[in-house]
Amino acid sequence: MKKMLMILLSLTLILALTAGGCLAESDAQTGASTSDNAAQAADSETSETDTNILIAYFSWSGNTEAVAQIIAEQTGGDLFAIEPATPYTDDYDELLDVARQEQSEDARPELAAQVENWADYDVIFVGYPNWLAYTAIANVDIMDENGSMTLPVEGGTVLTENYVGANLANYDFLVVLSHFKGHAMAGFGGAIKNFPIGCASSEGKAWIHSGGTGGSMWGGKQDAFLEAMAEAAKSVVDYFGNGERALYINVMNRLSVDCDCDGSPAEPDMRDIGILASTDPVALDQACIDLVYAAEDSASLVQRIESRNGLHTLEHTQDIGFGSREYALVSIDE
Repeated sequence: MKKMLMILLSLTLILALTAGGCLAESDAQTGASTSDNAAQAADSETSETDTNILIAYFSWSGNTEAVAQIIAEQTGGDLFAIEPATPYTDDYDELLDVARQEQSEDARPELAAQVENWADYDVIFVGYPNWLAYTAIANVDIMDENGSMTLPVEGGTVLTENYVGANLANYDFLVVLSHFKGHAMAGFGGAIKNFPIGCASSEGKAWIHSGGTGGSMWGGKQDAFLEAMAEAAKSVVDYFGNGERALYINVMNRLSVDCDCDGSPAEPDMRDIGILASTDPVALDQACIDLVYAAEDSASLVQRIESRNGLHTLEHTQDIGFGSREYALVSIDE
């Protein structure tokens, strides 16, 4: 059975999302693409590999359902809504009380329906809100529990190799779910920051942050760090079939200037924007950047991005032939 690696960042924040979703699709040859083309590509890949895919999800507010639908459209998989036999309340405050009680009792509510044919599926996505930071459903695979493995960096200028956790070899499909926001070092954190750092071993994290010098994580040159991050991302994408076995989703809500890893991040001072997805992480992050710059209330986040020369990460992707900064936004709200 095929195995899939999901790199998740701040799934809890999906609960607060109020805006709609888009697909950011790149096409370096024509400068345009359509959702039909994306669907055809997904259908073609599914038929070629004869892979049966299931997307099972539980959604209270509709946000997790929206992400599940994006994955289904990109992969051609079957959707299954996980619903409790006794529906949850529509009142958010009451729901929190129920969630706390279920957590304390280690409850497993009866479901309204079951998937009867689990064995028919090769790849299964499971989506659910992270209530009260409780993720008992998911087992955690620490990427570098068994050390590092080396990936070549083709066309790099600061890296010739990238060090990722050895357990990455256990997977043949990558799903990256990122909370798009500012970042104290990179200027912004999206897909291109999330998955190369998430896949990196402890050795690899130091390697990227130091700009490939192997020195202090905090003492490297800024542009070298940004370039190393782009090059490490390219090596991971190349590993997953030059991007053919990967999907990227950015959640643009609670757009703080700080990363979620900050112990006391600044409160956002701009509105939520929505959920974007693409099979090209460069196009995806560029679309998010453009939406931030187009927003009237984004001055703080733009200042953070520019103060760290954050756009240089995207600029460098083009220097090394990685992805496309050209894209078409396709709304799937209707």
